[in-house]
Amino acid sequence: MVKDKQLFVCQNCGFESVRWLGRCPGCGEWNTFQAELTARRKDTNLTPSGQAFLLDDINHQGEERSLTGCGELDRVLGGGIVAGSVVLIGGDPGIGKSTLLLQLAGTLSGRGPVLYVSGEESASQVKIRAARLRVAGRQLYFLAEVNLAYIEEAIRNLSPVLVVIDSIQTMYRSEIDVAAGSVTQVRECTALLTRLAKTVQTPVFIIGHVTKDGHLAGPRILEHMVDTVLYFEGDRHQSFRVLRAVKNRFGSTNEVGIFEMQDRGLVEVLNPSELFLAERPESVSGSCVVPSIEGTRPLLVEIQALVSPSSLGSPRRMATGIDYNRAAMIVAVLDKRAGMRLGACDVYINVVGGVKLDEPAVDLGVALALASSLYDLPVPPDLVAVGEIGLTGEIRAVGHIDQRVREAARLGFRRFLLPGGNAKAYQGTEMETIAVSTLRHALELAIRR
Repeated sequence: MVKDKQLFVCQNCGFESVRWLGRCPGCGEWNTFQAELTARRKDTNLTPSGQAFLLDDINHQGEERSLTGCGELDRVLGGGIVAGSVVLIGGDPGIGKSTLLLQLAGTLSGRGPVLYVSGEESASQVKIRAARLRVAGRQLYFLAEVNLAYIEEAIRNLSPVLVVIDSIQTMYRSEIDVAAGSVTQVRECTALLTRLAKTVQTPVFIIGHVTKDGHLAGPRILEHMVDTVLYFEGDRHQSFRVLRAVKNRFGSTNEVGIFEMQDRGLVEVLNPSELFLAERPESVSGSCVVPSIEGTRPLLVEIQALVSPSSLGSPRRMATGIDYNRAAMIVAVLDKRAGMRLGACDVYINVVGGVKLDEPAVDLGVALALASSLYDLPVPPDLVAVGEIGLTGEIRAVGHIDQRVREAARLGFRRFLLPGGNAKAYQGTEMETIAVSTLRHALELAIRR
């Protein structure tokens, strides 16, 4: 008889300890350790699982992909769904994860049986949501179950073209004597689903909960076990949603899909730049348009800034949509290199539409919006700006300049403020380009005082 061993496991990151700890050494969170019993059993029924082959002798016909019917989702997945792949999708509560996958299940049910498994909602609740989203399919099957043994049996009997698990934190394996949602259960359930998907060559989409920090709940090994990890981003109070790939074994991790939440569900946005700039005010200070590269396509996004005198001892600094530390650096460079006295001012920066920009190419647009608000002078409405700002006040070159210029010209902008390093390489004639080498020079050209 094998004796069970008790371990204390952090429910946030999966760190294991032989004794209870108040604070986790792995993630730094407090009071996250729970006792779990793990049995070490020797498998006496080991049989060879396969034969080793030379890599050159393996007959490979290429990846079999099936289109989802949604161009934005296909873009993020790298061209469609690969047979036998496991996709993990996470995001904040209410962001639209279940909505997206229910719409996907309804679309693919026209090609074969689709199994939608929910451990959080009843059949009537899912039916109501499907009716609201106008999702219908004669081969769309629903299973309200949390025991993975019954789910595996249903998958093998049905042979579906797609399986949706909503969510992995509600699933459990009866042979593991710990609660559903624990680190051990989440890890073992994901491992079983991954092996099953590879065996029956059925793609599996798994919905995962996220922590308060925005990371997928459960052990970090969870993201290593699956083939693709997608994150749904956006503000629940905004209509726009961004689907971003952070891991993809079958495609690029630089692609993003943009959706808009409407009454009938998530609708893909085919021309996001026009949508983001649709309500942009003209001749108003504190606004600048930047061309950002999201994946392989450029997006024109409006950056707004507000600078006002502060009555506090420590002025407020807030940034939404860009990295806070990056915004603080730009404020410091403006104060030191451009002579803008921002030390006694409250500074607020916002990217319109709930989009998150993480590339340094938008630095110049942020700086122009801040200067425009401070001096109460608008940036010319036909001008877009791009460039990375260095600590000495220089404007550094950025990549994909041709794509950025073409997108700006397509939307009617006539002038493009770009780094001097890009001006030498750019040979296009779509619009007037203005080269700048320093931040002070860029401010003199864009903000007429």
